[in-house]
Amino acid sequence: MAEPRSYSFVQWCFYYVNQFIVRVIWWAKVPDKLPLPDEQGAVLICNHRSSVDPCVIQVVSRRRLVHWLVAQLYKPGTMIARMLDVFEVISVRKDGNDVSPLRAAIRRAQAGDLVGMFPEGTINTTDDFMLPVRPGAIVVALRAKVPVLPCYLEGTPYHKYPWMPVFMPSRVKLVIGEPIDLSEHYGQDRNNDLIARLTVDCVKAIAKLAGREDFEPTIAGKGWKTWQ
Repeated sequence: MAEPRSYSFVQWCFYYVNQFIVRVIWWAKVPDKLPLPDEQGAVLICNHRSSVDPCVIQVVSRRRLVHWLVAQLYKPGTMIARMLDVFEVISVRKDGNDVSPLRAAIRRAQAGDLVGMFPEGTINTTDDFMLPVRPGAIVVALRAKVPVLPCYLEGTPYHKYPWMPVFMPSRVKLVIGEPIDLSEHYGQDRNNDLIARLTVDCVKAIAKLAGREDFEPTIAGKGWKTWQ
């Protein structure tokens, strides 16, 4: 696996701004570091309550950029689109029929990078603990032969305009679990029943971090869309 590279100059600038926002404006309580070796690729999964959820996790990953799969909702050239390019996100088309984002995520993870995925695929604005989930993260982890790292976020501010939470004081808490080893299932990434079971197990690990051992995840149906 390749040695993790450092940030670019622009990424360093955003890194320090992000540190201030997360630690001062949001008063975030976060772990000191990820429970992973520096050269270890992994798929990070997390519940999704705000557009700024990745910002909190990035503080903990330190010099390792997390490449998040993000729905392609913004026109190229806009400020937000340019910022997403700086963060090296992996854009997912609205129609959901393009497999290239998953392939890009697999390549990243195989190369020792961190890939971030929200199993819900969209921000959860309901009272439910989590929305129905998609199995894409498990497919990426199996094909890249990397562990899944469950994360739980609480208190990230939400606003219908994705940039507004930056200015909203809050008290955020991030809990990160231990890496989930899927090695005994490598080579079985076409077994849909197995993938569904592993998806449920990994999402239950998120719920356990939140103290919600009673939560039973459900798999989203075929008509589900990431941008809804």
